Amino acid sequence: MEFFLGAFENEWERRRAALLHERSLGRGKNLEEEERRRRGGAVPTASLSAGRMHGGAKRDRRSAGLRAGDGFGAREPSMRSRFASLASGSQPAVVKMASFGGGNRLGAMIGYISRNGDVVVENERGEQLRGRDELSTVRGEWDHLMKNRAESRDVGSFVVEVKEQVDPASDIHEQARAILKRGLGDRMFAFAASPRTGDKGFTIEGVTVLRDSMGERLTGDGKASAIVQGRLDGDEGEQIVATTFRFTGYGNGTDYGSARLRDLISRYQGGAHDEQGGVIADAKQAGDVVQLTWRGSLHGRKPRDIMHVILSARAGTDVQAFRAAARGFLAQEFAGYRYLFSLHDPSRDPKPEEAGGKRPHVHAHAIVAMRSDAGDRIETTISVFRRWRVTMAEKARAHGISMEMTDRRERASAAAYSKNQVRPTNRHGRTEHEATSEAAQRRYDAKRSDRHSFTQTERSRRYTDFAKQQWEALATEHGGERVESFAQSQIIRLESEVMSDHPGPLGGRKTQSLRSLFTTHLVSLEKIISRDEPMRQMSRSEFEAYEKRVETALFQAERVIPANERANFDEIASAAREHVSVRRELMELQEQNGERIASDEPRLREGDNDANVRWDESVARHGLRTVEAANEIMLDVEHYREAIDLADAGEVKANKASLQASLDLVIARVGELGASGNTLIREIAEVDHDLRIAIEAAERSRQRGGKLTSQTSSSSGIKTSPTALEVSHDRDDEANRVQTEEERGRPVADVTQPSQDRISPRSGDRTRSDPAQQHIPSLEQLQRETGERQERERGDRER
Repeated sequence: MEFFLGAFENEWERRRAALLHERSLGRGKNLEEEERRRRGGAVPTASLSAGRMHGGAKRDRRSAGLRAGDGFGAREPSMRSRFASLASGSQPAVVKMASFGGGNRLGAMIGYISRNGDVVVENERGEQLRGRDELSTVRGEWDHLMKNRAESRDVGSFVVEVKEQVDPASDIHEQARAILKRGLGDRMFAFAASPRTGDKGFTIEGVTVLRDSMGERLTGDGKASAIVQGRLDGDEGEQIVATTFRFTGYGNGTDYGSARLRDLISRYQGGAHDEQGGVIADAKQAGDVVQLTWRGSLHGRKPRDIMHVILSARAGTDVQAFRAAARGFLAQEFAGYRYLFSLHDPSRDPKPEEAGGKRPHVHAHAIVAMRSDAGDRIETTISVFRRWRVTMAEKARAHGISMEMTDRRERASAAAYSKNQVRPTNRHGRTEHEATSEAAQRRYDAKRSDRHSFTQTERSRRYTDFAKQQWEALATEHGGERVESFAQSQIIRLESEVMSDHPGPLGGRKTQSLRSLFTTHLVSLEKIISRDEPMRQMSRSEFEAYEKRVETALFQAERVIPANERANFDEIASAAREHVSVRRELMELQEQNGERIASDEPRLREGDNDANVRWDESVARHGLRTVEAANEIMLDVEHYREAIDLADAGEVKANKASLQASLDLVIARVGELGASGNTLIREIAEVDHDLRIAIEAAERSRQRGGKLTSQTSSSSGIKTSPTALEVSHDRDDEANRVQTEEERGRPVADVTQPSQDRISPRSGDRTRSDPAQQHIPSLEQLQRETGERQERERGDRER
């Protein structure tokens, strides 16, 4: 037979046809090998009950079936090695199948994992897609893989108009139920009836399951309305009530059914009935009817073109290492398939916490096409999910993350709850939920409190027994106090079912051991909480490690808590988590302050370096003694200027007149120093108006020559004593001045820029060109002249 590949429009159709043609000719791969390849190379599962491998070859059940983790894969680590790693602190591998969806949901899912384009998304080729424009191209690339199969029509809403009552004396709801039974057959439905004003008829509104017990499914449209109408009309000559039936809508699944039934109850104020005549009084009963009674009859179908997978790790896990591990996991498990993934890091998540973002742990979201270009479909079974966890743990260890595959039967953990069973109520920290039904609430409480839950099948019980043997062997290996304690807690956990069945001496000893372990974990928690008292500031990494230790201690204590200690433990856990919340606030406040300090550090560091450079340059130009003398006296000038500014601002209480007098005296000394030949002071005076005036006044005083000198000599014996007292008084004022925190912490002045930066002196020597006592009379005179000149210039500026 001649074969034309060109007859197929799509590439995947041509490849599939070619493969089938080769198999028909005997040149293709064996079907069994091909199936194994599609499953990712998984070894066929072993049967614990029969103890045999694929092909019928019998092997020892314990050595073959349970040695490699219940026979799910030859590359799976042994149970003993996994338990040892978990007891040493390894985290469990978490791979969640979040949801399936049709092709029409692809855009919404991509928008969710990319935070509407704000988070980078990576595809199977390693290409990074940023922004909505690049992400919008994915739909076109995946379009040929989307079947876009329509959802099944499971629930329909209807209206029936009855022209007149058959028996006005009978109950209107009984008449309505009989009419609906005739038209809908044995389908489950709920309805409400109300009489019409103006005639003898009434109206029936209701919701019905579209599939009956025989598998016939109504479509909920005009064609289905005609079918039901024909059944209500009956055969010719049959006496029936004149009615008009029509469907008003249809939808898929329990969500649609619950919404329509609750709407019916709200409009008729609890006056709805079911097909058995029972009353549906409120929204809660409506949800129970749909979830518990109707659900099994829906046989709903939703398209599965894409799936949403979530990979999670503990808080504090290295982000880049986890990204690489997630990339490796997807590349191995979904080779040949198209996928996208993004990483949600709590420190960089653009979505706010109250909206569901910034989860406390790092996690990755992946959107995977269920069908490959070759036409193969991804298999989603329990054994495949187990293999995914094994692969994820392998990739994590390869990138430095301690992680192991776990099975809930190994710890008797409770089963997980689905997203349809709960709704979020608080997203701060770990998300809190409330259940949508009593059964869902029990399941949610069991999972969140980590209650014991034992599977009931014989195969799973054997698996749990073997896990208990491995925990017991680990507890006797002397691997350390931590490993032994962890293994003992798991043994007690797995023996809890036996204790409840045997309340005798064995149960009493186990209960005592349980209480001892509980007390030990509480002591560990107390040490963790009080270890860092008084509260010291933590970095984010230190806080995350601290929070992890607290949660681990609470988790371990809660697993072995005696029943009569539950109330006390809840109070302890609440107080511990509140303590952690306070530390989180301190850490975040420290980070905010640290960011401001970090932004100022480069400028301050640059200023320090510049000050040292300026000091060296000044020493090179003017000499060390000149620079030190100028620097010391300029410190006094800057001190009084800053004190006056603080007094003007009201930040310190000081006598402004006294401060100004002291400043004038110091400036006069600066003028004398500059007039005596200090070149650095003269250089500073070029940019400081007050210093320039002081130097000019000192120079004019020196130019008077012998007259001023003679006056100074003749009056030196009279003036020496009072002036010395004045100088001593000035020094006492300087010693007693109020210093603010800024003054005590500020660096020394920069002599080249007196109003901004300061130069730190290299030496503490106090050097002056002339003795102070020699110039005391001149300083008083210069002070008066300088004050008068400043007053005149200040008055000129004000005018």
